[in-house]
This record gives sequence, structure tokens and C-alpha cells, in this order.
Amino acid sequence: MTKDYILFEVKGRTAVITINRADKANAFNIEMLKKMHEMLIKADINDKVKCIIIKSSEEKYFSSGYDLNEIQTTPENAIKMIEWGRKVNETILFMKKLIITQVQGIAIGFGVMVILASDLRIFADKPKEELYLRFPELSHSIFPQTGGLLLPLLAFGLSYTKNILFSTDKIGLQELKNLNFPTRIFSVKTLDTETFSFAKKISKYKRELIYLTKSGLMIMNKVLINSCFNLEEELGKITYERKKTGKELDTFIKDLYERYQ
Repeated sequence: MTKDYILFEVKGRTAVITINRADKANAFNIEMLKKMHEMLIKADINDKVKCIIIKSSEEKYFSSGYDLNEIQTTPENAIKMIEWGRKVNETILFMKKLIITQVQGIAIGFGVMVILASDLRIFADKPKEELYLRFPELSHSIFPQTGGLLLPLLAFGLSYTKNILFSTDKIGLQELKNLNFPTRIFSVKTLDTETFSFAKKISKYKRELIYLTKSGLMIMNKVLINSCFNLEEELGKITYERKKTGKELDTFIKDLYERYQ
């Protein structure tokens, strides 16, 4: 049942949300997205919880992204996937409590977005063939929305975002270290223990310091982030409409530059 695909528990002042669909490489279907959103809200309103860990239940994959089989079933499913994918990432970004992702395996597409949207990231010390991030959307004729443009831009800057989106290359731990992206790196054997210990340490901070520091940073960027999510949705819709001529695309892009200033 879907409820088993997203697990939730509270340990002390830390909530742990676990992606648990190993037979499908932890790919998200619509019900899983809804459940993930529900569990994030559940953790947010729990006054006992100060910090949230998002992790996977198996080592090979953190998440392979969206369940493409479900997306391709009907246009309505694709619309719902986009709607709930955006809700999950916006909630991770804007909720007041600190979110740590524990990454012990491969992340693709939406799986990468969840990691990028989180506040801090803790990685297992693994070689590239066992742990990497990848955005393959363009090579699969998929427009990278629900944060596919925005989140790498916030995390890596413009130049590297173009690199990873257009090349669709795998980004291993060494590249991420060069970008100062991992918050911590631990051995596979100690990853669970060390991640929880790190979360426990942060949970000792005054509640006001955690909530107001994160909220202040996000409020400073709220207008930009909301505008970028809206732009991604608009670009995604136009991508899948009838084929446009070069002139039509030129006119559309000029209009976008005018409206998104």
C-alpha cells in the first residue's frame, strides 16, 4: 500500500521521513508525493520536533525521481505529478523547521530536487558509480519543472546549472565536494548514526534561532522563488503544446523577458 512507501517516526526532537519503495528505485508516484507533503506538514506542526531528516530505506537509490509510468498513463496524472511535486519542494523550502537529507545512493530528477531544496545534506562516502546526482530530463524530452531549473540555480549558480542540465552528466561526490555542497560526509556504516547525531546537535539550538534564521533567509528570496516556480510551469506547458516555429518561440521568449522582470 502507498502508506508504506513513505515512513514517518519521531525520535526525540527529530522527525525522520523515509522513502520506502525499493522495488521501484524509490520513484515517486502521485500518492507518494501527497504522503510526503502530509508528513512534512505533520512534522512542521509537531511542537516537539525541531529538525527533520529525509532519507531512503535502501542503499542503492535515494530516489530515481518521478514514476514515469504513472506520468505517461494520462495527461491528468502528469498535471497532478507537477502540482504535488511543486508542493513538496515549496514546503521543504519554506517550512520553518530545518530539513536534512541523508543521501546514501543515486538520486535522479525529482530525487535531486528534494536534496537541493533541503537545508543541509549529509552524504555517504561512496564512489561515483554508487552515488551520484543526475538531471536526465532534456535527454528524455522532458522539461525540468517543479524546481528543475530553480533549485540547481540556487545551489550551484548559473554556469554549473547549465552544465548539469544540458550535459545530463552524473555528478559524483568529488564534484560535489569541489562545490562545497555536502554539509557532512560519513562512511556508509556510520551514516545513520552520524546523521541523527548531527540533527540532534542542531535540535539543541534555541527554537527561535532555528525557525527565524531559516525563515528570514527564505523570506528574503520568496518573491524570486515563487516567480521561478511559476515560470517553470509556463515553460513546461508551452513545451508540450503543438510544435512552434522559430518565430513563434522568439515572440514567446521576448514576452517572457518583459513579464518576468
